[in-house]
Amino acid sequence: MTLDFDSFSLRGFRASDAASLARYANNRNISRNLRDGFPYPYAVEDAHRFLGKFDNNPLVFAIDVGGEAVGGIGVHPFDDVYRRGAELGYWLGEPFWGRGIATRAVSAITAHAFQQRADLVRVQASVFSWNAASARVLEKAGYQREGVLRQSVFKDGVLGDSIMYAKLR
Repeated sequence: MTLDFDSFSLRGFRASDAASLARYANNRNISRNLRDGFPYPYAVEDAHRFLGKFDNNPLVFAIDVGGEAVGGIGVHPFDDVYRRGAELGYWLGEPFWGRGIATRAVSAITAHAFQQRADLVRVQASVFSWNAASARVLEKAGYQREGVLRQSVFKDGVLGDSIMYAKLR
């Protein structure tokens, strides 16, 4: 499935995306705002591992600009007592920041997840407190700030807060 917009599209990942993913993901300004599972430096081998994990997942998409994967976005459903919720995650190559792409992608994938999963009532995302730009993306996409999880993340030797956002059906 592909979702098309004026300046980008959301589409499934392809094996041929490995080189462009490595090129855009190998950026300290991106990795410092993501979980440790997103390595830095980011090599083509890391891209191949990632592509193997999310092949054919209907809720994980490449952010495509001009035929090139320049980021990724996905909704990952929870299970057990949290099974009516899911977590949103995304990243975008730095040359594409400030163009509204992330906000439109977040809005689109959230709507898509609610459409695909009739039982889904909540999509949530957390951002590190130092990542004001990502917080603005979520707010512009209609997510509500629910609270601050104090001293909940340890990244690069720094203990910091994360901010929880959510959008309800």
